[in-house]
Amino acid sequence: MPELTAKLNEITKEKSGVTRLTLSDFRNYRSLRIEAEIAPIVITGENGSGKTNILEAISFLTPGRGLRSAKLADIKRILPPEEEILNTNSGWSVAAEILKNNEEYLIGTGTQKSFREDTEEDEIKNFERRIVKINQQKITQQSELGKYISAIWVTPQMDRLFLGGTQPRRSFLDRLVYAFDLEHAKRTANFEHLYRQWFQILKSGHADEHWLQSVEADMATLGAAIAAARRELIARLNTFIAHEPDDIFPDVRLELDGTIEKMLDTMPAVKVEQFYTEQLARQRRNVLYNDYVDGVNRTDFKVYFKKKNMPAELCSTGEQKALLVSIILAQTKCQILDKGFAPILLLDEVTTHLDDKKRDALLSKIANLHLQAWITSTEPQNFDAIKNISQFFEVKNNSVIKIKNA
Repeated sequence: MPELTAKLNEITKEKSGVTRLTLSDFRNYRSLRIEAEIAPIVITGENGSGKTNILEAISFLTPGRGLRSAKLADIKRILPPEEEILNTNSGWSVAAEILKNNEEYLIGTGTQKSFREDTEEDEIKNFERRIVKINQQKITQQSELGKYISAIWVTPQMDRLFLGGTQPRRSFLDRLVYAFDLEHAKRTANFEHLYRQWFQILKSGHADEHWLQSVEADMATLGAAIAAARRELIARLNTFIAHEPDDIFPDVRLELDGTIEKMLDTMPAVKVEQFYTEQLARQRRNVLYNDYVDGVNRTDFKVYFKKKNMPAELCSTGEQKALLVSIILAQTKCQILDKGFAPILLLDEVTTHLDDKKRDALLSKIANLHLQAWITSTEPQNFDAIKNISQFFEVKNNSVIKIKNA
């Protein structure tokens, strides 16, 4: 443990994070600028005041669709009628000055209106298009952002991560994988695109056999790579947790419940791809009859409270939150060691469901990592444990006010 702490401190002594955040027409903010330190940043305010919107804005500086996975058009501030008439800027924007190991960079993203022809309706339609720039240069691949900035987030919606369907857990898992494999996002997006095409063509009844075989082979190749990346992430986290047990938060055991992932335990990737291709062909009838289609799009991310050997879904609400925190802390430390710079933590109401001991322990661990963490809460008094090293802001009336302490 002391050796690990020394390694982490050696890396995080070179600061990484957002030093200036500027928003324009983003959610409830007409314009906003925050000057930030590389430290815990506590944002307080009433429910619905716009605290989470700030975290969402930062999440858009990283690859992907942000912590809410919102539609681009839904993010733009709703304008009052008198502004709508005069407004010529149709989009929203987020700009930031960031540090990566003490090196300064500029990142900007936002939307602008574009136009395309709808051949079916013979008319021109407009749509929102996202633009991303690094140091004023437009980039075409969002994965480039991952070379400069990384973020890990926890939201209130994750309080039910271990309950209900598999899709939220699978999305959470894939987001963790992205941090170590920047191409994983592209692979999952391409797989989902091909899967939708395959599904729709089969439903239409006008499928061409050669086209189906080609698409199924491509899906199998992508699927095997997706499964392999997930397995690597699970092995990495399980190994780290086993060697660095936590004194407050529970040890977790992570597993993948998926046919393709399990096959990679005993078969080479080329054989798994061949099996997956044949399996997709066999499952064409399942699409026609609305039956189950197995594959990486059905994989479940299973979490266990190791000491109790209990599935997370059977644990108490407080235990489930503690298990989630354990995963996030392990992921954070693994990222620092692997990537050589610290991720930004975006923690939305993270102390909810944690008892006082675990709440203070989490805040202490964040402080000891010497990284930037943006934390929202309605109760500033909960952060006494880190008040001497933190920045405090209050959100009120669509603006943000810096306050000295809680």
